[in-house]
Amino acid sequence: MVVGCVLAVTGGCVKRQLVRSTAQMDVESEFWIRVLLLDDVDRCSLRADSAVRILQPQGEVCLGGLNPVNLPVDISISDGGITIAGRAYGGQVIVLPDEPCIFAVNSDTFRGKLKLVANADGKTFDVINLIPLEAYLAGVIGAEMPNYWEPAALQAQTVAARTYCLYVKRRFAKNRQWDVRRTQANQVYRGLAVESTQVWDAVEETYGQVLVCRHDDGREDIFPTFYSSACGGHTEDSRKVFGGEIFEPLAGVDCPYCKYVAKPSFFFWSTVKFDKKSVSKKLLRKYSSLKPLGEVVSLEVERQSSYKDFSRITRVRIVGSSGKSDWLRAEDLRLTIDPSGSKIKSAVCRIVDMTDEWAFILGRGYGHGVGMCQCGAQQMARENFTAEQILSYYYPGSEIKDIY
Repeated sequence: MVVGCVLAVTGGCVKRQLVRSTAQMDVESEFWIRVLLLDDVDRCSLRADSAVRILQPQGEVCLGGLNPVNLPVDISISDGGITIAGRAYGGQVIVLPDEPCIFAVNSDTFRGKLKLVANADGKTFDVINLIPLEAYLAGVIGAEMPNYWEPAALQAQTVAARTYCLYVKRRFAKNRQWDVRRTQANQVYRGLAVESTQVWDAVEETYGQVLVCRHDDGREDIFPTFYSSACGGHTEDSRKVFGGEIFEPLAGVDCPYCKYVAKPSFFFWSTVKFDKKSVSKKLLRKYSSLKPLGEVVSLEVERQSSYKDFSRITRVRIVGSSGKSDWLRAEDLRLTIDPSGSKIKSAVCRIVDMTDEWAFILGRGYGHGVGMCQCGAQQMARENFTAEQILSYYYPGSEIKDIY
């Protein structure tokens, strides 16, 4: 990836035309994003308000079109091939709507084009949205942050989301058909449903901007710009939560800001309880390495980060009925027990053995706590900090560069 280049287009009006233009939808580049909308499905529906072309993967041969427009058609799979509106195609097809290049899959509407890929089992397929980076961001920002928040907060969110997406694309997507998921597993993407004037303004004001830092080998490059809803008072060192490479901007900083923005039920969350047998089943099902332990009988805090008035659990010892034990990162534990992350909202809590249940008490904050605190960013913006200052605060040692 090239960073540090001078923007070829700098005028606000010209920039807006470039960002929102769909005239180049036939021409993909390294800055297109492949978003996994649905995986391992056997059918879905498609609707477009314009005429639609159905192309082979490289786009050389037009195989047909859809008529009538603006009516949903069925997509399914048969004998390893994709079937659209009753017409059979091969194992990979690209659906390209004419201007304005908008289509709906099931009930959700997106920009760009659609790629359908049959899986190896010949019975299911993946649904992938192909879309330019800036247009992709317009469907992310309003899903990750309220669009009525301060412009500086929205701009900071946009730079972080742009950087994170490109990092994941380059780091993990080389050997698969898609770059990012549309869920919290990466960052939430909802397409046109969350676009707004405020969101597009944030995308345009930060056009092409990413964060970079100095890596261990001396090169300056992008890094995984994690962010979470409310850190609870201090962001966390990424190594303690996710492991992996050391990044200076992800070491964690004090956050006196998010308490003024986060909902009371998010900043201090109520006790939640989970049946021990169900917890044991979830852990053993997800982590085969834990099966020698037998039934899980104890969860013991092994490591935690302590701050002024709270601690964040980072590693938990799992003890089994066999007498053996192993460990998990706290973030992996909480999202295995509560995949939604909406009950055990963070690892800032205490784990209490209640005979037949485990209780998670004295909870604080929402999310993994690494990188930018979104509620903190909003409060900083209210206090007239700029997007650049917000990013510099939550990612210390980073710099903003232009990618185009």
